Amino acid sequence: MAHNVIAEAKRCLNCKKPLCRQGCPVSTPIPDMISTFLNGDIKKAGKMVFDNNPLSVVCSIVCNHANQCQGHCVRGIKGEPVEISTIENFVSGHYLDSLELEKAEPNGIKVAVVGSGPAGITISIKMAQLGYDVTIFESKTEIGGVLRYGIPEFRLPKAIVDKYEGLLRKLGVKIKYNVTIGKAFGIEELFRDGFKAISIGTGVTWPIALNIKGETLGHVHYGVHFLERPDVYKLGQKMVIIGAGNVAMDVARTALRKGVRDVKITVRSDKVSASDEEREYAEIEGAEFVFNKQPVEITDNGVLFADTVCDEEGRILSVSKETTLMEADSVMICISQRPSNLILTQTEGLETNERGLAKINPDGSTTRKGLFAAGDVVRGAKTVVEAVDTAKRVAAAMDAYLKSLPQD
Repeated sequence: MAHNVIAEAKRCLNCKKPLCRQGCPVSTPIPDMISTFLNGDIKKAGKMVFDNNPLSVVCSIVCNHANQCQGHCVRGIKGEPVEISTIENFVSGHYLDSLELEKAEPNGIKVAVVGSGPAGITISIKMAQLGYDVTIFESKTEIGGVLRYGIPEFRLPKAIVDKYEGLLRKLGVKIKYNVTIGKAFGIEELFRDGFKAISIGTGVTWPIALNIKGETLGHVHYGVHFLERPDVYKLGQKMVIIGAGNVAMDVARTALRKGVRDVKITVRSDKVSASDEEREYAEIEGAEFVFNKQPVEITDNGVLFADTVCDEEGRILSVSKETTLMEADSVMICISQRPSNLILTQTEGLETNERGLAKINPDGSTTRKGLFAAGDVVRGAKTVVEAVDTAKRVAAAMDAYLKSLPQD
């Protein structure tokens, strides 16, 4: 493994204008990391990428590299791009196992982080390193958010997420589990109890419904719920998945691993929204794609679909009046997610947009003083690396805001 990584690293041209870095949403210093690694200082290379992106080891696994760093590699113009993800994973994994984080002297200022997904973990690490007294409020029994409950084990081992809990503990971060802000207490109580700044990173955990007849039947489920605890579901032999994003691909691959023999992924248009890589994995593992099908009704025996006709851009031009039944023992709806509205609707002075997402300024501050938001609760269902990108800005903005407050 190590020899292959070194050989791959040696293929890097160390471009003066690294397009790979431009293709990365968090501008990972890729050529610098690779040259430092090749010079024998793997610890320095690991620190370089961790300081830029605390979730670098996660992103090296789950990012859509073909559309980001590797997709912009100059070597890819006439041949195979450098496998940047492989190098980053090796360097980041080594660093995460041995790191000793620098931390400023405690300043006694309390900061609350609501949600422990990618955004929450990033903000907590950054703020703790700056000396703040950080408390995470997590609604479930373990940290990670989508990293633990939305990405299957075969794609992202939970042991990696566990390492981040240990890292947070080492930094002195407190974690309160089984706490949903907006139930027993809300944002007002956090400010009351001395938290000077609060970040919301609760993600988008509520599935969007189809709103068609039969959606409440017992064999109909939502993909985001299924991925949380797939072992409790009785799926049968035939499954129909409605939707074709990355969640749908994870659902299909998980169901096949759980013994479902016939998995069909249905698409309203003739285009799949999942990444090419995830689609290929789902297909090679046994999922069948059925295009130009719009669900009309769900019955005890399966789903009634109408046929669609699309233009070159994949926009639906017409829908047939006739329907056909696609038999299924279980149906999974995977068309997207939206944020839980408890904290967003119950917080005075916090505005949301027409999609129910938190309104923010460019730095991540919201319409409520001292309250910030990052990740999917701001941008909708996006990627881990995009959540890290917004979280880094929020951490910087929170630090600037807290330093601007009058000293007690």
